[in-house]
Amino acid sequence: MKYLKKQEKKLKHEYFLWLYSWDAETEAPKQASSYSEKQFSVLFEEAYQAESDLKYVEAIEKLFQNLDQIEDKDFQVEIKKAYKNLRIVKKVPKDEYLAYGLLIQQAPAIWHEAKQKNDFNLFAPTLKKIIDFNRKLVKYLETDELKGYDVLLDMYEDDFGVKEYDAFFDIIKEQLVPFAQEVTKQKQKFSRKLTKGVFPAAKQEEFSKYLMDVFHYDQERAVLKESAHPFTSGVSSKDTRITTHYYENNLVSSIFSTIHEMGHAIYELQNDSKYDDTFLHGGTSLGIHESQSRMFENMIGRSFAFWQVHYSKLVELFPHQLKDTTLLDFYRYINQAKKSLIRVEADELTYSLHVLVRYELEKLMINGKIKIEDLPKKWNSLYGKYVGIKPKNDGEGILQDIHWAHGSIGYFPTYALGSAYAAQIYVAMNKDFNVENAIENNDQAKINAWLCEHIHQYAQSKTPKELMGIATKENFNPQYYVDYLKRKFS
Repeated sequence: MKYLKKQEKKLKHEYFLWLYSWDAETEAPKQASSYSEKQFSVLFEEAYQAESDLKYVEAIEKLFQNLDQIEDKDFQVEIKKAYKNLRIVKKVPKDEYLAYGLLIQQAPAIWHEAKQKNDFNLFAPTLKKIIDFNRKLVKYLETDELKGYDVLLDMYEDDFGVKEYDAFFDIIKEQLVPFAQEVTKQKQKFSRKLTKGVFPAAKQEEFSKYLMDVFHYDQERAVLKESAHPFTSGVSSKDTRITTHYYENNLVSSIFSTIHEMGHAIYELQNDSKYDDTFLHGGTSLGIHESQSRMFENMIGRSFAFWQVHYSKLVELFPHQLKDTTLLDFYRYINQAKKSLIRVEADELTYSLHVLVRYELEKLMINGKIKIEDLPKKWNSLYGKYVGIKPKNDGEGILQDIHWAHGSIGYFPTYALGSAYAAQIYVAMNKDFNVENAIENNDQAKINAWLCEHIHQYAQSKTPKELMGIATKENFNPQYYVDYLKRKFS
């Protein structure tokens, strides 16, 4: 079939583009970018040509028009996704799209430099180009059902647009913002060994590798590297990779980055392998993907039950630094609620407030209601309003995330949504077995198996709504999330 031949070629292009991206973020020397960008631009154009090939487009359109005659339900879903993706090649001018592809390959390096120098002005012209393209992209792709920012949000989470996110974040504003501000008024003191200690990166890396065994992160199909911003990158159920980052003055950063990224990676490793050579491999949405990483990081990784089992290993690696620091001291330290500036370091309670800031800024940018040069001032203002603290510089403010440099506009809201999904899924899992007992027994395999059965195995063959129905037997309800946080931090 013409479609299958074109699909195979497209998957090969995507694989090599994926390898290029992984190498650029982890292994490539700094000065390699000027040369490798030339190779990328050639490969990216070839991938575009494969996607826009007239025979491929015609094959997808014909299959889409005859969906009711396709008996294989998975293949139906794949064709729907392929047809949706045709919007780009059919409606976006080729030269603009290819130029944008090269721009977002160059942008991360510019962002890195700006962040290192604490100077948003270095990144602002590039960000303006990215936002300008995304505003044009919205106009190219708008339909009767999808307008404005909804076009971008739809790329990351089906059936979640401004209306749904506004309703969700209104609950966050009404119930969590005042609660968080009250809780974070309480000043907590911790041992200087935890707050001021020096924790060698090599020992942190050793503990990260220990955690890979704890969570059954199959090292024959997976790998752990280091990058400036931790991330997960997967291409099949036999190759899914993660990164973390080691700060010698911050022990817990690498621990929870590693656990978080393993949540993402195990999701993809537990996809049914039949989806490997299709467009259905991976997580069904960014929100569902994030639900797995936030559950691993917070509900499992920050639980007392978890550290009852694994704290002794941490003390073994850092005997001097953790001398006289009890398990309870450490548990309280990793679950403190405080006003903080960095999203990836934020506690569970305040995390969604960081996402709320980004959501409101993205709406302003896409709606053309803010100038790029005014972003730092607005960012600082919103942090003061929702989190109760303002950045002192661009590095800990507007420049802290790499996502906009990657062109990921509409991505951030899924982080908060994923945390809310996780709370509801965790409650559902507890109806089948006592999750805390499994953690106390170091039986992560039991948890992984439940998640595989109810979520992971389906890859992208089910929508987020369908998966929430399978896993929880309910529609999405953010009150589970609010109640969970209020119960934990009261």
